[in-house]
Amino acid sequence: MKEKISDKYSALLHATLTMVNNRGFHDAPMSKIAKLAGVSPATIYLYFENKQDLINKLYVEVKASFCSHAFQGYSTELPVKKGFEIIWYNIADYKLNKLEESMFLSQCDNTPMIDGESIQEGLKHLQPLLDLWERGKKEGIIKPISPYLLYAYTVYPLSFLLAMHVKSLCEVGGKYRLEAFQAAWDSIKV
Repeated sequence: MKEKISDKYSALLHATLTMVNNRGFHDAPMSKIAKLAGVSPATIYLYFENKQDLINKLYVEVKASFCSHAFQGYSTELPVKKGFEIIWYNIADYKLNKLEESMFLSQCDNTPMIDGESIQEGLKHLQPLLDLWERGKKEGIIKPISPYLLYAYTVYPLSFLLAMHVKSLCEVGGKYRLEAFQAAWDSIKV
C-alpha cells in the first residue's frame, strides 16, 4: 500500500514538472496535472493543500536533487578553487543532463509562485557552496560580496547557456564549458 501511495505522490510531482515546463505555472490546472498523473483530481488533495503547496514541494524536492548532484566528489578539505570547480562542473552536468528539472528550477528563479519558506528550504541545500564561498572570502581568494551576487555571476549564467543549448544555438561542452567555468571563476576571484 505504501508503495502505491509513493507512486501517486511521485506521479503527481512528475506530472506537475511536465505541465509547468510545457505550459507555465498558471496554465497548469490541477485537473490536468491529475489527468497526466493518472489519478483523480481529489487524490491531489490527499498529498497537497493546494496548487501552491504542490509547486513549493516540487521545488524543494528538485532543489534537493540538484544540490545532491552538485556536491558529488566535493570535500571541505579541497582548496577553494578546486572545490568550486568540482561544484560548478557538477552543476553544469546536472543542467545539461536533467533538462526537465533544470528548466523547472530556472522558471522558479523567475516567479513569485515559490514562497519564501520554500526558497529558504532550498537554500539550505546549498550550504556547502555558501560555506566554500565564505572560506574563500576569509582566505582572500573570493571577492567579499553577497552570496547572491556570487551565485548570479557563477551559477545563474548556466541557466542561460542551457536555454541556448536546448535551442541548438550553442554547444555547452568541451572547450566552451572550460571557457564558461573560467569566466565564472574570474568573475568572483580577487
